[in-house]
Amino acid sequence: MESATDAALTFRDATDADVDALVALIESAYRGDSSRAGWTTEADILQGQRTDPEGVLEVITSPDSRLLTVEREGRIVACCQLEHRGTYAYFGMFAVSPALQGAGLGRTIIAEAERRAREIWGVEEMHMTVISVREDLIAWYERRGYRRTGRMTPFPYGDERFGIPQRDDLQFELLVKELTRAS
Repeated sequence: MESATDAALTFRDATDADVDALVALIESAYRGDSSRAGWTTEADILQGQRTDPEGVLEVITSPDSRLLTVEREGRIVACCQLEHRGTYAYFGMFAVSPALQGAGLGRTIIAEAERRAREIWGVEEMHMTVISVREDLIAWYERRGYRRTGRMTPFPYGDERFGIPQRDDLQFELLVKELTRAS
């Protein structure tokens, strides 16, 4: 059986024409029953939407960010946001099609995102925020070289653009990775 990393991947910046496909991908990776096919699901802690067309378009059109889109055989299979924030880049909106999770695709994409952030912006760190109760996801990022900082920011309770929380202890933890030429 062919693995997700065997077929050639194409990396490119998203365009306005990709918005609907990217919203569908992000929703499928995190929300609802379809997300349960992969391990990144948030269906048990959040319901409702993960993002919307306006949020995706904002990332695509912002001069300081790009939405890196990953295609395989002409189909969008993954994406991630890269945003230049002075001395570091912010990594977010990371989604891999649930059917392709667990095959090494995420590792390939995050490495390419780190390479691009170093090359394009000359930054030395990548930052991201992860919901602190997502221990399995945080452990995955730690295996990629990210470290927990213990710095928390509140979850935006009451703003349904970010989902409908199913528990009252959600907050975001900042994870940081130093980007070296070898990473």
